[in-house]
Amino acid sequence: MTPAVKALKIYDWSENEAPKPVDPALDAMVRDIIGKVADKWTMLILEALEDHGTLRFSEIGRKVGDISQKMLTKTLRQMEADGLVSRVVHPVIPPHVEYSLTDMGHSLGGAFCGVWVWAEAHHDRIEASRAAFAARRGAV
Repeated sequence: MTPAVKALKIYDWSENEAPKPVDPALDAMVRDIIGKVADKWTMLILEALEDHGTLRFSEIGRKVGDISQKMLTKTLRQMEADGLVSRVVHPVIPPHVEYSLTDMGHSLGGAFCGVWVWAEAHHDRIEASRAAFAARRGAV
């Protein structure tokens, strides 16, 4: 069993009221960041760049798999805007564009690594819970 990690207190919880943000600016920032980086494609691109280093656009698409060019472009642009990846354009014909993780991108990958470790450690329990839930609902 892994020890619990003490989390930063973002909300002040009361039994009789809705949670109130301790710091509304922090709350807004955390919600914005989670909305932008905690999606499937960002996580898979982070993993591909962490595992393989600097990659061209098409290489990222192949490593991630099953992502449209439009979604890959949109996600990489957002990651660049958030400072997670750097984009280097080499002035050749055709243009050669490479992407790599910034220090901040590496640190985010490390932060989300804990989710992968947690999922691996609890995989069997999650599958058993899903099967039990499906059985209770008659969807075996």
